[in-house]
Amino acid sequence: MKILRTVAVKQVLTETSRQKLLDAYLHTKAQLEKECGQLKFEQKKLEKAGKLPPAEIKRQFEKEILSRKERMEQLEFQIGQLHMLPLGSELKESEVQAIIDIKPGDPWEDSQEEIIIRDGIIEEIRKR
Repeated sequence: MKILRTVAVKQVLTETSRQKLLDAYLHTKAQLEKECGQLKFEQKKLEKAGKLPPAEIKRQFEKEILSRKERMEQLEFQIGQLHMLPLGSELKESEVQAIIDIKPGDPWEDSQEEIIIRDGIIEEIRKR
């Protein structure tokens, strides 16, 4: 019988993958900072228009800005953790769906697999 199963994709940390992750984190952080600036601009624009109560506008925009600042703090934490991880560490990158062939008598736990990637190339497919 064939079943659909979620398979973990893990990335082996190398200097190349560390730099790519760092670049992605920094790019996302810069994008969030840009969004915060744009939100502040939009807030002032709406306040000057005077169509809505200023307190309501401020509350709504502060909520949006705060969520982006929290995400930036998470990225800072992830950047710090990335620098501390030793090379060769396995990081969970994503999950994919795979068709797995099972038959009666197979151990259920052994039917779970992981895909290991090093610098964008599949290195190993292993059973957990």
